[in-house]
Amino acid sequence: MEGESGSLRRYQGGCHCGAVRYEVRAPVELEVVECNCSICLKKQNHHFIVPAKQFQLLQGEESLTTYTFNTHRAQHRFCRVCGVQSFYRPRSNPDGVGVMPHCLDEQADLRVKSRLRFDGRDWEACMERRGDQLKKMSAET
Repeated sequence: MEGESGSLRRYQGGCHCGAVRYEVRAPVELEVVECNCSICLKKQNHHFIVPAKQFQLLQGEESLTTYTFNTHRAQHRFCRVCGVQSFYRPRSNPDGVGVMPHCLDEQADLRVKSRLRFDGRDWEACMERRGDQLKKMSAET
């Protein structure tokens, strides 16, 4: 993953202590999901979603641990050293990766195009209403 390709840009990011590092190719202007499900609300888990092939873990697999609950489909991965979750596998997009924009290195250049409010408290009903919009985020382009 090098530089920018088409409308995608290469970002780098990771956890607070530096044990976990990754690269992600994502749009220059990010569409950030703000979910209010029980875990996202507690963690302020704002994220953008990309196809899994656009995400590459550079280091720290051994430093990651995973938390699941309820359906166990979402894979909440976080650094076992500093506790920061900088990415995860969303329940809504099992073929994608949810990346936390606040964990990217390039904060000064970060542009958020829009924020999608997702009613995770009523997950199934919200997926019926907005599922297509969410699923397109991890569709390969």
